[in-house]
Amino acid sequence: MLHHLAAPVAPIAAHSLLIFLLQVGLLLLLAVVLGRLAGRFGMPAVVGELFVGVVLGPSFLGWAAPGLHGWLFPAAAEQYHLLDAVGQVGVLLLVGLTGVQMDMGLARKRGLTAAGVSLGGLLLPLGLGIGAGYVLPKVLVPEGTDVTVFAMFLGVALCVSAIPVIAKTLIDMKLLHRNIGQLTLTAGMVDDVFGWFMLSVVSAMAVNAVSAGTVLTSLAYLAAIIAFCCTLGRPLARGVLRVAARSDGPGLTVATAVVLIFLAAAGTQALGLEAVFGAFLCGILLGTAGKVDPAKLAPLRTVVLSGLAPLFFATAGLRMDLTALTHPVVLLTGLVVLALAIAGKFLGAFAGARLSGLNKWEGLALGAGLNARGVIQVVVAMVGLRLGILSVEVYTIIILVAIVTSLMAAPILRFAMSRVEQTAEEEVRESEHRAWTAPPEASPRQRSR
Repeated sequence: MLHHLAAPVAPIAAHSLLIFLLQVGLLLLLAVVLGRLAGRFGMPAVVGELFVGVVLGPSFLGWAAPGLHGWLFPAAAEQYHLLDAVGQVGVLLLVGLTGVQMDMGLARKRGLTAAGVSLGGLLLPLGLGIGAGYVLPKVLVPEGTDVTVFAMFLGVALCVSAIPVIAKTLIDMKLLHRNIGQLTLTAGMVDDVFGWFMLSVVSAMAVNAVSAGTVLTSLAYLAAIIAFCCTLGRPLARGVLRVAARSDGPGLTVATAVVLIFLAAAGTQALGLEAVFGAFLCGILLGTAGKVDPAKLAPLRTVVLSGLAPLFFATAGLRMDLTALTHPVVLLTGLVVLALAIAGKFLGAFAGARLSGLNKWEGLALGAGLNARGVIQVVVAMVGLRLGILSVEVYTIIILVAIVTSLMAAPILRFAMSRVEQTAEEEVRESEHRAWTAPPEASPRQRSR
């Protein structure tokens, strides 16, 4: 007797595919145009790319042409999730490639400096955020939300930095090879790991599930991941890349790097830590243990920086609705929270840098770089909104902080870094980074033509 097989999952509907293709095409077009426009004004491309979501989202298009906005960006979770998925591919590869370009020799040598900067940039904004959470107008706190949970959540939202935005800003401004650029990324990753850890604790508090066990489990996972990277991860990355490097051309090396970055991101995501953390650690392993040939990863870098990453930054602003700021209470509260966020991160990172022996210009540059909250703060805010900890108004305020701090990072970084002399060590690193944009060596057949 013939057994009927279960019907396969239906492919994406024709209309949904049409909308998705139009969304991707329009978002990427505007990301390229506004990114180039930002460059004309001396700003990094990421500034224009972040602004695309504001233009096409409810803040502008939804207000100016609600019918068109509703058709192009229908309020259907599955349609938005298609864009989210493509965006995640872009951001994970961007962060992974940034990890490959990290100088871990400098990170080890200046580890105490990075820790001091990170600690200062964490504790002050965390404290200011928690304090603000207790004194904000009660009308902005959702009914039934515990004030302590709300205050702690606001503190977490203000203390995070955004590794993807920092990385893209440093790449756009050609500062990734500078010691300050490397220190900013190292301190930013420490900030983010602490931020994700605190987010899991506060989220558990919101659903009354926090216990000493959950906190210790998260810490144990963190320690296990770092131990794995330092032991089994190194020979694994080295062996896999050595096999991939035997093939002609960059294809197999690119595919291997992409697979390893995604699997590492899946590993940290499964353990309750952010996928971005795993991608960054994997990138560091590829760059140190694997000693990957930069020329072989140059095609991947081109695709990520020119297409996938701009698309991610463009989609980040689609959920922002800045029209809530037209209410005086929301606007005033937003300006106060913004001032606390900027001052807390700047003063904390600056103090940490000065206590670690860096000069005032280096301290200013670190404060500017770590101030970029960008999309990480957007993700934190979305978690708060989903759990009912944040009202739509406070969510919008946190989004305002994310946009403004990302926009202001570049001009202050440029001003400060113009006063910091380039060292011989940085010149060597710059020549290494130039290999990333060089095309792979031609084959003997191509050379003979």
